Amino acid sequence: MWNMSIAWWEFVLRGIIIYVFLIILLRVTGKRQIGQMSPFDLVLLLVLSNAVQNSINWLVGSLTYKSGRAEALIEGRPELLIHNGKLFEKALAKCQLTRDELGTALRESGCSEVKDVQAAFLENNGTISVIPKSK
Repeated sequence: MWNMSIAWWEFVLRGIIIYVFLIILLRVTGKRQIGQMSPFDLVLLLVLSNAVQNSINWLVGSLTYKSGRAEALIEGRPELLIHNGKLFEKALAKCQLTRDELGTALRESGCSEVKDVQAAFLENNGTISVIPKSK
C-alpha cells in the first residue's frame, strides 16, 4: 500500500524545490500581477501548491512565525505609496502601478486628490489601502 517508487527524502526535496520556485516566481512578478492572473494560471498555481502544501505548510508556518525576516521574504511587506499627502513616484514605479490605478483606489476611498491622503499602501494581496486625512 505504501510502496513508493522513490526515496522519501527525494519526495520531500522535490516538494521543497517546487515551493521555493513558486515563492520566487510570485515575488518576481510583483504584487499587482497576482490579481491579474488568468483562470488557467490560477488553477495551475492552485494545483501545484496543493501538491506540495501538505509536506511544507507546517514548516513554512513555523518559520514565518518565528522569524520576521523569513516572513518578509516569503510574504513580503506592504509598500508605502503616499504619506502625508506626498506621492512616492519611485514606489509606484517599483510596484508597476499607474497613476490611474492609484487614482481609482483614492476615489473609491472618498479622496479626490493625493493631498487628501494620510497614507496609502499597496498590500501583499495587490489591493491598495487608503487612509484619508482627518478633517
